[in-house]
Amino acid sequence: MELKANVVGAGLAGAEAAWQLAQRNINVTLYEMKPLKRSPAHKTDLFAELVCSNSFRSDDYVNNAVGLLHEEMRRVDSLIIKAADETKVPAGGALAVDRDGFAKYVTDKLKNHPRITIINQEITELPAKEEGLTIIATGPLTSEALANSISDTIGGEKLSFYDAIAPVIYKDSINFDIAWYQSRYDKGDKYDYINCPLNKEQYETFVDALLNGEKTEFHEFEKPEYFNGCLPIEVMAERGRDTLLFGPMKPVGLTDPHTSSRPYAVVQLRQDNKEDTLRNLVGFQTKLKHSAQTQIFRLIPGLENAVFARLGGIHKNTFIKSPLLLDNYLRLKSHPHIMFAGQITGTEGYVESASIGWLAGFFASHLLKGERPVLPPRETALGCQLAHLSDSIENSRFEPMNINFGLFPELPKTLTAKGKLRHLKGTEKKAALTTRALDALEGWLNEIS
Repeated sequence: MELKANVVGAGLAGAEAAWQLAQRNINVTLYEMKPLKRSPAHKTDLFAELVCSNSFRSDDYVNNAVGLLHEEMRRVDSLIIKAADETKVPAGGALAVDRDGFAKYVTDKLKNHPRITIINQEITELPAKEEGLTIIATGPLTSEALANSISDTIGGEKLSFYDAIAPVIYKDSINFDIAWYQSRYDKGDKYDYINCPLNKEQYETFVDALLNGEKTEFHEFEKPEYFNGCLPIEVMAERGRDTLLFGPMKPVGLTDPHTSSRPYAVVQLRQDNKEDTLRNLVGFQTKLKHSAQTQIFRLIPGLENAVFARLGGIHKNTFIKSPLLLDNYLRLKSHPHIMFAGQITGTEGYVESASIGWLAGFFASHLLKGERPVLPPRETALGCQLAHLSDSIENSRFEPMNINFGLFPELPKTLTAKGKLRHLKGTEKKAALTTRALDALEGWLNEIS
């Protein structure tokens, strides 16, 4: 008997889940509502479209938790990380991609796989048990109809927040009499980032404009609950006039060659496409209205004549209370033929979303074969992600979470030269955590091979 599964949504998680299933000899029906219907944030008909930044963040797997997750995903043969590596663009120590090239790579792989059948159709209700095992990977932009069906099924246990998109500027409209190339602390290639400096007066004027700029309005029934890792720039400014100086506009590690000094504040622009004709404003997600954006962002020295390829926007993100609703295999406890993957589970970030898609595909392939899947070790980044989604919580609030070293089990104390026990700290601790994680991953891969 041929084994089959359904995947709803061809974003990062859905694409990864479908690929992993197909690679394990499971016939997959992949449902994607584009091009028949798009969410407000999507602009193309390609799968795995990146609607926010083009960066997968740090690729340093020794000192950064997301870099460790990158490395683990490479070792488990992730489609998404393979696509990112094949289409990467310079970004210092980060893994950034040509967004169109990345999406096309994933789309071509899925469309050409003999075990994947693609159906362009919006799924408006959770499938019945008779339709087989189904992975819901519709992401933070789940359509209203399906979101309502999910809400009805899980008893109204639904949370939402709002995620803002950063503007993209044509590089040739940047004034290099003011701006300059430099990566923070000179990491990576100096051309990876373009910097625009602000003195104290310019910074204060910019903050005033942010605070007074016209914002997107919400309906009375929509109370935005932002994820702290992706706050709109103006929301950060509302939390204190100096907040931006410790966030996306921090000047540390940079020297303005025009003045030979560190600026009071700085705006960085990162490469957004392979040809390096576009640059996005790093950390400048915004809910400002478009007319306000063009006026306010041109207050930034070096961007006074900026031409915008894309202005920022805002969209609703929907996710479920996974620790209350899902088992260790990402199955809905009340309806185990339904699995969830990606950002709809409450993960945050591209590679995090893809990693949950990988796990969903891996788990589903074993479950369909009547096998009990072996969980990834808790010491790994994959295991930490899963634990965050499946461990019980005492309070009713569950928030999205990027991968971070705080999710990993504590290391045992080490013996000092003076015979005292102590916990490792700083870079020493990070290196020990990553070494332990990769050792545990290799042991797990040997076990499941």
